[in-house]
Amino acid sequence: MAVYTEVGDEALEAFLTDYEIGTAVAFRGIAEGVENSNFSLRTTSGDYILTLYEKRVDPRELPWFLGLMEHLAQRGLVCPQPVRGRDGVALRQLCGRHAAITTFLPGVWPRRVHVAHCGPLGTELARLHLAGADYAPRRENGLGPRSWQRLLDRSRDRADEVQPGLAAELDQTLAHILSGWPSDRPGDQIPTGHIHADLFPDNVFFLDGKVSGLIDFYFAATDLLAYDVAVCLNAWCFEPDFSFNVTKGRALLGGYNAIRPMTEAEKDALSVLCQGAAIRFLLTRLYDWLNTPPGALVTRKDPLEYLRRLRFHLSARDGGAYGLG
Repeated sequence: MAVYTEVGDEALEAFLTDYEIGTAVAFRGIAEGVENSNFSLRTTSGDYILTLYEKRVDPRELPWFLGLMEHLAQRGLVCPQPVRGRDGVALRQLCGRHAAITTFLPGVWPRRVHVAHCGPLGTELARLHLAGADYAPRRENGLGPRSWQRLLDRSRDRADEVQPGLAAELDQTLAHILSGWPSDRPGDQIPTGHIHADLFPDNVFFLDGKVSGLIDFYFAATDLLAYDVAVCLNAWCFEPDFSFNVTKGRALLGGYNAIRPMTEAEKDALSVLCQGAAIRFLLTRLYDWLNTPPGALVTRKDPLEYLRRLRFHLSARDGGAYGLG
């Protein structure tokens, strides 16, 4: 979440006339994240989130994301629901951007991840994968392995500004990862389905020690289910010194496997999937670090944090390094 496009009072007032949610009482930008312009909106009828879609989101794919959220909610997963206007349409235009209002979820995301967060997170991720199994439309992962070389090419000339030798290290490592990447073809051993692909702590809300909701589905795609697990191991199980906390990993994987047991092929591929998840976030952070517009209300994230994670994954011999039995 971030703010790239400002919304004035008059524009907001006119926009809300298309809905039956009352008038604005409070409205402020949300600076966390890097992708879309997001605002906390309180009206006379309650609390909502207003999103203006920017940058990497293809407007033609927005109905897929909104439809997935509705589908998951119908199957018991707590996630934001698109608010439809008086005409029944959820996706609209505001300030020259595609925009939508979604419901607000109560809860707090964990600023410091503890072991107690990881088991419930794994459970909820597995529930998401099962709930999405009968959502028929598919969406290719636009930030999957087919995109990583292109992402690196866009930043290579300036990568060494971030750290000397970074471009050469990434070239070598990316070639290694892609050479060992498992197939995502239907019928192969690694199960595919709809994944969140960005389930970081700030996208998971907790209340009373339980997950109260999942948000920000705008990277969701059809891809290897275990890749989603790898994203979470990267995002939830490293300590501030970038050491991997195997107790957190064991809790996350235990919560996941209790609901949807991973196949042996998935377990065998876990290390390279974690490498891929690390380099994906390293590359997008690297690009944003070098190209974020001056003055944007956005929190830039250090790409080198994921270089440290990536080096750990390259040294992992098998799933035991992550807490697999």
